Amino acid sequence: MIGELVARFVVGGIIISAFAAAGELFEPKRFGGMTAAAPSTALATLAIAFVTHGGSYVSTEGRSMIAGAGAFFVYAVVTVVAIQRHHVPVGVTAIGAWAVWLAMALGLCMAGRAAGVLG
Repeated sequence: MIGELVARFVVGGIIISAFAAAGELFEPKRFGGMTAAAPSTALATLAIAFVTHGGSYVSTEGRSMIAGAGAFFVYAVVTVVAIQRHHVPVGVTAIGAWAVWLAMALGLCMAGRAAGVLG
């Protein structure tokens, strides 16, 4: 257990640093922050899961990550539309959009399980 946590820390740090360095090559500079966080953490997690659990487990985890990203995309769109078009305060919108994210994530999870592509 501790060994896996140490491996996640080391591999995650290396991958996050690599993505952050790559992000610094592009404009605007805030792009570096977007590329350093979630994608690199996901890759580190999948790499360690592959070593410890095998390819079948990782494929299910990867599909789950894709479903989560889709739910987050819907959350982001709802938040932007509510703020820009309807002038709803940011805090209220963000909290309210959590319900949208949760519904979307659960719906995608149930659909994936029904289709047999998620565990």
